[in-house]
Amino acid sequence: MKDKKTFAEDIVIQVRKDYERRREDRKPLELQWQLNMNFVNGNQYMQIMPTGEVEEFGKQYFWQEREVYNHIASVLETRMSKLTRVNTGVTVRPFSNDETDIQSAKLSTALISAVAEQNDLPALINDAVAWSEVTGSCFFKVVWDKDAGDTLCKDDKNNHVRVGEARITVVNPFEIFPDNVCANSLDECSSLIHAKAYPVSEIEDIWGVKVEGEEVNVFTLDNAPVAGGLGYNASVGNVISSTVDGYAIVIERYTRPTRDMPEGELAIIAGDKLLYYGALPYVTDVQNKRGFPFAQTNCIRKVGSFFGTSVVERMIPLQRSYNAVKNRKHEYLNRISMGILAVEDGSVDMDNLEEEGLSPGKVLIYRQGSNIPRFIETGSVPADFTYEEERLLSEFVTVSGVSELSKYSQTYGNMSGKAISLLVNQDDTRMSLSTASLRLCIKRVCRMLLYLYKQFATEKRLKRISGENGEPELRYFTGNDLQCEDIVFDTSEDVSETVAERRNMVLELIRMGVLTEADGSMSPRTKVKVLEMLGIGNWESAKDVDETQRKRAMKENLSLGKERPTACPYDDHDIHIEEHIKCLLEDSVLKDKKLYAEMDAHIKEHQMFALSVNAGAALGGKADEKNK
Repeated sequence: MKDKKTFAEDIVIQVRKDYERRREDRKPLELQWQLNMNFVNGNQYMQIMPTGEVEEFGKQYFWQEREVYNHIASVLETRMSKLTRVNTGVTVRPFSNDETDIQSAKLSTALISAVAEQNDLPALINDAVAWSEVTGSCFFKVVWDKDAGDTLCKDDKNNHVRVGEARITVVNPFEIFPDNVCANSLDECSSLIHAKAYPVSEIEDIWGVKVEGEEVNVFTLDNAPVAGGLGYNASVGNVISSTVDGYAIVIERYTRPTRDMPEGELAIIAGDKLLYYGALPYVTDVQNKRGFPFAQTNCIRKVGSFFGTSVVERMIPLQRSYNAVKNRKHEYLNRISMGILAVEDGSVDMDNLEEEGLSPGKVLIYRQGSNIPRFIETGSVPADFTYEEERLLSEFVTVSGVSELSKYSQTYGNMSGKAISLLVNQDDTRMSLSTASLRLCIKRVCRMLLYLYKQFATEKRLKRISGENGEPELRYFTGNDLQCEDIVFDTSEDVSETVAERRNMVLELIRMGVLTEADGSMSPRTKVKVLEMLGIGNWESAKDVDETQRKRAMKENLSLGKERPTACPYDDHDIHIEEHIKCLLEDSVLKDKKLYAEMDAHIKEHQMFALSVNAGAALGGKADEKNK
């Protein structure tokens, strides 16, 4: 039997060896990602060398034009702006028509919205989209932060003990190492490594273990003077690998549950120290199983590969050809504008001619009896340069799926509105794979959020959420009050839908009478939803009396069995009776005689109040007639 120290050393050696193997397997992909990043930043004179490094190549001649005409960046900006408009709002569907399930689904939906706002999910989605568009893949990590949230009490050391909250972070693909780079998805991986560089001081704060610093490879930005032309130089952004001190790589290896390890395994190491070893901490898979706390989104799904592929990778050959055509064209223009001078040997002062050239008004002295220096006829720029330039631009559209309409807001001649609409639909169709991957990833993130609160919210906790009428509410809940099984999207994934189009659609639905009642009126709840979709805000969602009465009745339903609700003279008894009867007809209440009796007595209490109010109104009416 190994002692504790020997066991920890063996785990560290095993995880470190596994990490090195996976890093070697993934290295070709990493080189391609680095090349993609350089091309997006403008350093487009880079290549992957046989030695396994990404290096730049210099000018072949001093007069060579090497400017960069970066169409990749503009295509990427267009794709990212369209992807960040994808609607990723989700709704939890109730398990049944039972009122308890309906309220549980509403609470789960509101909780997702509150946690997403707390973690600034839109900003995280923007970061993830940028990484996936450049490298092909990106990941979200959903964990439970026990040091977040409201303070419960203080421990013996006067430290705050908090309730804990779910945390969402973006993990770039450089930090993810699957056990098999040919796996199709996260679900097909048996284990996954997340390796990230931390300052040694932060490692000690988080895990309480002091680790020696080591040289860690990181990517930094620099300026590379690789561009320019005849007589000038220009620098472009360069993504290079460098080393930093005072850091250590924290390696987290997640292993799925097996027959021998029914709760899986998590080993965390840094340097030669074991920071943590035990079961997988989070229940993130369906059927309440422990799994990886990660969700993956891809730019384009790559068959037979764990990581996706980027549209940048496909545009690199076109960008190189386009730069070459433009630069050769400008070199030809240089020859035409500056000219090529033919001079007889010994006829002129060559040093003076090379330094000053043939400036306007220059007196050129040449040897008597020799030929006069003359310019060689260079002709005009061949039309093939223009044809090739236009052809390459059209190929950018074909490869990237972003047309001139989306990229430059430019149409082809006099186009009809229907033709423009067809072009927009074609652009959206080309991007449907990316949008579908992003939405499924966010759906998985939301499900993991609910699983975490279901796992860790074992005691009642207070959460500020947004109610149905738009106003903030404070709700007490536990993990048992949440539903995690059925999550759907609020609306379609129309990436071309703008704010103006959405407003016009809502106004058209109002004109058609879709959102109004039979008498032409609109319910207060519908008014709030309409005003939210129009983007006006929530100032108009002041508490409506009827809605407040309905919510009070629902709270009384939820308190059934814990404390007996009592009717109030100020209640709207008709609304309360309607909501209580709905609760009374649920199967769970009908089968429980005690709950049934409590609710029946409460309904009769409301009915007695209603009878007294109606009787008082009738007597008041007769008195008014008598006075008249």
